Amino acid sequence: MKERFRRSVHKPLLTLSAQAAVTLPATFSDHMVLQSGKPVPVWGTADANTEVTVAIAGQRKTTKADAEGQWLLKLDALTASAEPLTLTVGDKTIKDVLIGEVWLGSGQSNMAMAVQSAKDFEGTKAAATLPQIRMFTEASAASPSAQTLGKGTWVVCTSETVGRFSATAFFFGRTLHAALRIPVGLINSSVGGTPIESWISPEAQQASEELKPFFAATKQADAQFDEEKTKSAYDRQVLQWTDTVKKAKAEGKPLPRKPLPRKPRDPLETRKRKGNVGGLFNGKIAPLIPYAMRGAIWYQGEANSADVKAPFYQHQLTLLAKDWRKRWNDEFSFAWVQLPNFTRAGEGWMIVREQMMNALSTIPNSGMAITLDIGDPKNIHPTNKQDVGFRLAQWALGSVYQKDVPAICGPLIETATAKGGEMALTFKHAKGLTAKGDLTGFELAGADGQWQPAEAKIVGETVIVSAKAVAEPKQVRYAWKDNPTASLFNGAGIPASPFRK
Repeated sequence: MKERFRRSVHKPLLTLSAQAAVTLPATFSDHMVLQSGKPVPVWGTADANTEVTVAIAGQRKTTKADAEGQWLLKLDALTASAEPLTLTVGDKTIKDVLIGEVWLGSGQSNMAMAVQSAKDFEGTKAAATLPQIRMFTEASAASPSAQTLGKGTWVVCTSETVGRFSATAFFFGRTLHAALRIPVGLINSSVGGTPIESWISPEAQQASEELKPFFAATKQADAQFDEEKTKSAYDRQVLQWTDTVKKAKAEGKPLPRKPLPRKPRDPLETRKRKGNVGGLFNGKIAPLIPYAMRGAIWYQGEANSADVKAPFYQHQLTLLAKDWRKRWNDEFSFAWVQLPNFTRAGEGWMIVREQMMNALSTIPNSGMAITLDIGDPKNIHPTNKQDVGFRLAQWALGSVYQKDVPAICGPLIETATAKGGEMALTFKHAKGLTAKGDLTGFELAGADGQWQPAEAKIVGETVIVSAKAVAEPKQVRYAWKDNPTASLFNGAGIPASPFRK
């Protein structure tokens, strides 16, 4: 759809004899939630040069489709309401529409992970009669070009439906709803195993000077990819798996858990699903633009933790936020989940964490949920999505909605000052700074750059770090491991972000 807004005009509330036949994006459907407090774009297609009227809550506006049949108008800001309303758009009638807060959740498998796979599903299910929470799951696939309509439906939260909701998005939305007492609409557009470059428009990435070295490196990796060899290896794995299953069934034995716990995944299909550069933006984000929303939450980074990719993550995350905001024409709020504790070889996992923390300074109106204490060392998909959603919501409530919360984030390193053989560290969000167990995970390095274990103590809201092996410290770092023990927390019980300074 062309990125332009047509001037709309107020019309008297009259019954029109005929309404234009319109086609609408999938997000405009029964049970939808419209954003309150800001203008609401409504758009679609109709016959060329025909008038389209949109009406809801006492508003009626009309615009005209252009020569290509495209049209867009903006409703005036709506007031939050849990009363089911009807939205009429041309010849379409959309029922059970609520007005409240709308958030987009995107990323890879940890955002896609459903409530039914999170911990305590039975408890969540028993308390899930929450009709003012609705979720739209974008079901379209990657695409080589930007799409407009999308696929999916809005689903009302009940004990029968909640299991299929994105767990992170649901627990985030549930906390907002409990605090704000207004409807919450959640849009889930996420795909497991996908890198961030799939989710940013290809045009924005191609124009980025910072990412030229990234694409040079990935181009070399792509050139080395042998499709025929990969397919042959996969076919052999499937054949071995099939023979193993047949043998187990013939002998009346349970299916083996090792070495083949499940049917091998097709690497070519996985490669296709990732959408290459910008493919998932085209297929799963573009159809949502410019649906009015308060903000977006992002849970991704695992697929960019290889050492060759990790150093670019701050640039990519910053570009994603900038590009999405530009296309929405809205500086909406944006927050992400920092990678948790998990056993992963190499430094890439730690570097992505660092890049995520650094992005707080390059993305305005942003936040980060620190999850260093709630991951799973052996599972890249930790099941505690309750605390992930809650920490994102604490940021939103305190920063976006100006509510009084204990803290919007865990401690973030601010300054490191060397004096008398010690390092004095100060932090943002450090009220009630405390240790859980022994204060561990700190290291110091001198001019030689060699890291040595260090002792640390809390003095007020400052941490003093020293090491006998480092007489004149030049650098300090904390929790610089893939699976560290989180020991430094603020009074709200949120851990400090790992750092090096």
